[in-house]
Amino acid sequence: MSSGSDLKTLFERKKELIDEYLRETLSKKEIPDILAQSIAYSLLDGGKRVRPALCVITAESLGVEPSRVLPLAAAIEMVHTASLIHDDLPCMDNDDYRRGKLTNHKVYGEAMAVLAGDSLLAFAFEISLNELPKQGFSQSHILRALGILSNATGPSGICGGQALDITQVYNEEFLWKMSELKTATLLRASLTAPAALVGVDEQTMSCLHNYGTHMGISFQIVDDILDVTGTITELGKTPGKDEASGKVTFVSFYGLQKAKELALNEARKAVKAIAPLSEEFKVFTEIVECLARRSK
Repeated sequence: MSSGSDLKTLFERKKELIDEYLRETLSKKEIPDILAQSIAYSLLDGGKRVRPALCVITAESLGVEPSRVLPLAAAIEMVHTASLIHDDLPCMDNDDYRRGKLTNHKVYGEAMAVLAGDSLLAFAFEISLNELPKQGFSQSHILRALGILSNATGPSGICGGQALDITQVYNEEFLWKMSELKTATLLRASLTAPAALVGVDEQTMSCLHNYGTHMGISFQIVDDILDVTGTITELGKTPGKDEASGKVTFVSFYGLQKAKELALNEARKAVKAIAPLSEEFKVFTEIVECLARRSK
């Protein structure tokens, strides 16, 4: 990669590949009409596909054809979309907009939104178990990859992070832990799950794990910054909600300038973590630097 425009093109191409696969996969599934509509509303229309794109790019960096990991990439996006549907519910973050349009429960009602999220969580693992063996991956590698994804999904991942988010303790340790669980775990799994699927050595896995942790926290810090500085058009969701609800964020705790410094510092740690890997992973340096620059 040689420029920001090249990186943008890379992600756009991955997004097209992933979107096509998601549409095709959902169209083949027999689902009651109203539930299918609710699922499609959140899954197919909108979203940058950062996490599944990272999954595909990781596989490519390891010499694996992108099409072979699309079931895992789709599963990661399904988990992510499910978490957004549930996070937006009135009993959680109570958001009206997501990905530039009304949230799922605003269109289909709270009960159907819960079912859509639950369906996506189950479908994520169903598609992985059904399709990944057809791509020639070993059973042990598939199970390890799905173990990573399930850990990132459950009580030690985004569910645990959301639990902390709704309890809100105003201290530094809480803030960093909540950010790691709610955001970094799934971003990290987008790198380590495909690596497990391929069967990488422990050094490579460790580098990707550490990179994903720091990249994910940087990502969350930038999200906190954009909640203060961004617009609904830029964010696709209502800005200023964290401040209005009195939530502890990196901006509320450290201030805007310090938060920007922390985001860049986490990005630098991510770059350092990925440095021992081969030239094929150079793109990850540019990815984390690009994500960190979103707040400028």
